[in-house]
Amino acid sequence: MNIFRNISATFWSSDIWLPPNITWQDISPNADNKYANHQHLIFALPMALVLLGIRYTLERYWFIPLGKSLCIKDIRSKRAEPNKILEKAYLNKKPKYKQILALAKQLDWSERQVERWLRLHRSQDRPSTLTKFCECCWKCLYHASAFFYGLVVLWDKPWLWDIKHCYYNYPYHSVTNDVWWYYMIAMAFYWAVSISQFFDAKRKDFWQLFIHHIATILLLCFSWVGNLTRIGSLVLLVHDSADILLEAGKLAKYANYQKVCNCIYAVFVIVWIVTRMGVYPFWIIYSTSIQGPKIVPIFPAYYVFNSLLILLLFLHVIWTYLILKLAYRALNAGQIEGDIRSNSSDEVSDTLANNIPTNNNTNHVNKSNSKLKTN
Repeated sequence: MNIFRNISATFWSSDIWLPPNITWQDISPNADNKYANHQHLIFALPMALVLLGIRYTLERYWFIPLGKSLCIKDIRSKRAEPNKILEKAYLNKKPKYKQILALAKQLDWSERQVERWLRLHRSQDRPSTLTKFCECCWKCLYHASAFFYGLVVLWDKPWLWDIKHCYYNYPYHSVTNDVWWYYMIAMAFYWAVSISQFFDAKRKDFWQLFIHHIATILLLCFSWVGNLTRIGSLVLLVHDSADILLEAGKLAKYANYQKVCNCIYAVFVIVWIVTRMGVYPFWIIYSTSIQGPKIVPIFPAYYVFNSLLILLLFLHVIWTYLILKLAYRALNAGQIEGDIRSNSSDEVSDTLANNIPTNNNTNHVNKSNSKLKTN
């Protein structure tokens, strides 16, 4: 027990979490000053369960009927026929060409038949378009609500207009009720999506998204415990703005409104670059890295907090590359293909695979063509 007490005392040392000569007693929540209470972080977990309940209720009674009214079908991929030999091979990494040849000989199949079975097996658990539509509806609704609520909450706050107010008189920053709710709802949402991500549509940037969610949760926790809620609230506001358009563009794509999708995507690219690659690094991170240390003495937890902000920027750079790559393809093709930020895994290849004939059929067609040429 003494070991755990020593570890806890070291972890929660004011020398780590607070500026020099400041103690936890100095920012203890009381009737006069409502400072951030680290014990309130636990509230985000039951709130996450509430959000999941709201999400699945809305999906059942609102989003699914809406999707069906837009003629979005709940059709899933064909299921691969049971095959113990191929199922065993599927459990390993993606089979190489030599392995496919060996499997084809063992089963007396063509190579194309083996490849098609493997593709079908990969795609059979992929959610339908309607399922992905409902997922995007929920995210779009949340980000829109959070963004406009954040604007209302922060509109009369001085740090929205002059970011240096995030450091003046730090750490003696009271947390008002509206900021408390803004923080807790955001934290609950990211806990909820971190859980539901394992059940939602799997995408190529699955792990980038997961790291993003965990980094955001850690960022919110660190800023809450260290009473850096002013910077944290600005980070939330900047992130929500582009995510609205991201999910709205996907909804338009799933509903087959291609022109609407193209227009939303064009606006999204502009907003994303302005907020994620402009406002975020040159306003927020510049403030935390350059301006903040000139006003407030730096302490260990601040370095961790700032490192998490930079980690998010690194993820933004990766996604910006994917977005610009898709934009280039879209300009050549004349329309947006697939999801705006990342396509579902193997979506295109699996779709093609379902329509490719086997080698036997191909040989039959080739023979027929030869006969026609001879005649």
